[in-house]
Amino acid sequence: MTFPTLDTTRLQLVEVTSEYAPAIFHILSNEDVTRFYGMDPLRAQEDALHIIKSFKQTFDSRQGIRWGMVIRDSGTFIGTIGLNHLSLYSKKAEIGFELDPAHWRRGYAAEAIEEFLAYAFETLGLYRMGAVTFLENTASIQLLKRIGFEEEGILRGYLFQDGTSHDGRIFSLLKPTYQVSRQQRKQENRI
Repeated sequence: MTFPTLDTTRLQLVEVTSEYAPAIFHILSNEDVTRFYGMDPLRAQEDALHIIKSFKQTFDSRQGIRWGMVIRDSGTFIGTIGLNHLSLYSKKAEIGFELDPAHWRRGYAAEAIEEFLAYAFETLGLYRMGAVTFLENTASIQLLKRIGFEEEGILRGYLFQDGTSHDGRIFSLLKPTYQVSRQQRKQENRI
């Protein structure tokens, strides 16, 4: 399967290759980013190469897809977004994303998520998109709710980071709800 490249107004969602290792390291070594990420900060550039290799293996095995978010005008790599725990048979996956703090609160994550969800629901034919956040990750929680995700509950001890298990908040977005909320956002000219 050829890696799908997706385009938004300001971003291109591309395959994450070794050329992006310095940017991945820069982002994932930042404790502000990894605080709610479910992994400890990267300590060495080689760790970024291992992550990129795992993205490729996950794609090749059809268990997920991870895109790099690149600003179209500048070519700047600002983060990743992806389908985790992808099951084409069961028509479900989970969303995961992170963004360089220098680009927070500019609408890039929401823009990428809109295109990502269109691909997941319309091209791949998924029915359910899940999301798991740390309980304290208010920025991601607000973004997910704004896009139409509904909170389902708490997963006790679901996330492991810093040598400790943490509770996670689980959300979902089903295809029928996605289609209605996308249509509403289009009518409001928000996408």
